[in-house]
Amino acid sequence: MTLTPEQRIQLHEFNNLTKSLSFNMYDVCYTKTKDERKRYMKYIDKHYSADRLTKILTDVAEMIGAHVLNIAKQDYEPQGASVTMLVSEGPVDGAPESAFEESPGPVPHTTLMHLDKSHITVHTYPEYNPVEDISTFRADIDVSTCGEISPLKALNYLIHSFDTDVMTMDYRVRGFTRDVNGVKYFIDHDINSIQNYIPRDIKDQFHMFDVNIYQENIFHTKCKLKEFDIDNYLFGYDESDLTDEEQSMITKKIQHEMNEIYYGKNMNRD
Repeated sequence: MTLTPEQRIQLHEFNNLTKSLSFNMYDVCYTKTKDERKRYMKYIDKHYSADRLTKILTDVAEMIGAHVLNIAKQDYEPQGASVTMLVSEGPVDGAPESAFEESPGPVPHTTLMHLDKSHITVHTYPEYNPVEDISTFRADIDVSTCGEISPLKALNYLIHSFDTDVMTMDYRVRGFTRDVNGVKYFIDHDINSIQNYIPRDIKDQFHMFDVNIYQENIFHTKCKLKEFDIDNYLFGYDESDLTDEEQSMITKKIQHEMNEIYYGKNMNRD
């Protein structure tokens, strides 16, 4: 809920509530051969490069009303990248005007933004199962802000920025701020679920469940894609190249991987 000027709390000094959003996405792929795994990892490195992650986080900073002060980034070999950004809640004299003009381009692993009162980070984790034909890619995005700016404003954009099979989201408000009479406020907006900030068309695409601790201002939501199209999980060929038996086997493996991630535990196969 956004307060009107008449409703807005008259604070004593700075609003120092910390609002933290953790957004974790998982992409699952069937990679039968070593060559397929290599090509999948190469695709991930290119598609989620340091430059592209920088563009995503810069857009997030702009959406939540934070100002990028500087950007440092590094690509790693054989895969991975790091980006660091210093960001402020408001404009700062001397900040580069070109901060929001970072262009997307070609390696994933870690993206970190420091705000003057908060931070934005991204870490990416491409990996594969050594005894199965499954590769996964995970991206962890953390947006932590102080003051009135809210990371929840960028949630819809983050969801659309990644090809996602499973999502895990955590939101927490920490600390307190005071009004001019010294009264503490432990939260400054209404929320009963992270799902309040997810558009209906996205919610229709996913199975979702919440685990919330309202009295502690802690909110948790998990999401798993409802529709399953095997072609979205093959790398280098499509469904028509497979026998019915192969399609069934691959479907079971992919869905088993997604279920284990979604429920957060190892599961027996049916």
